[in-house]
Amino acid sequence: MNLPNSITMSRIASVPLLIWFLSRHSPFQGQNGEQELAASALFIAASITDGLDGYLARKRKQITTLGMLLDPLADKLMVTTAYIILVAYNPRIVPPWIAVLIIAREFLVSGLRSIAASEGFTIDASEIGKLKTVIQIVSVVAAILAHRWDYWLWFPSFHGGFVIGVHLIAVTSIYWMTIVSVISAADYFIGFWKKIDHASERARTRRSSVLSRKKRVPAENASRIS
Repeated sequence: MNLPNSITMSRIASVPLLIWFLSRHSPFQGQNGEQELAASALFIAASITDGLDGYLARKRKQITTLGMLLDPLADKLMVTTAYIILVAYNPRIVPPWIAVLIIAREFLVSGLRSIAASEGFTIDASEIGKLKTVIQIVSVVAAILAHRWDYWLWFPSFHGGFVIGVHLIAVTSIYWMTIVSVISAADYFIGFWKKIDHASERARTRRSSVLSRKKRVPAENASRIS
């Protein structure tokens, strides 16, 4: 197994770790937010590997069929696991309907990409999809931290300090994530529809060409016999 695939596998391995870190049996139980900080650090590290494995695969020319299978699988596992856990871990930030909507979007895009692959074309990641990924990381991390803190006060000795509204960031990013997920899903569907329409048209053209050649062959044979 090459390095990019190993990194992808590490992201898959982080899924049960994330569940463990946010469970009642977490090894980081404490009064100072150790559990939330450890889970956030794990999710950020796993999210970084999402871009790292693809970059290394392209740079080292190690793009493999296994990697193409594992990479989207790892992404979907991380996203679905994070939001399912957050529904139970911090329901005031992540209500069930938001988790269902976000997870449904992931399955929709995966389904469209599978159909596209079977038809011989790909759906490239859009700018909206990339924005969704960034907001997704922020929303998950903020929702985890908001379980312990409503706000952070930094440098209190400097003019009263700087207040970071952790709860406000969590709520805002979760709802922005929901809106962007819906827009991204619509964008993927429109792109898929345009390409599947062209693919169907090309398929019809090829079938018509094959049928016309088959009709010409018997006609030529008949003229030779006569």
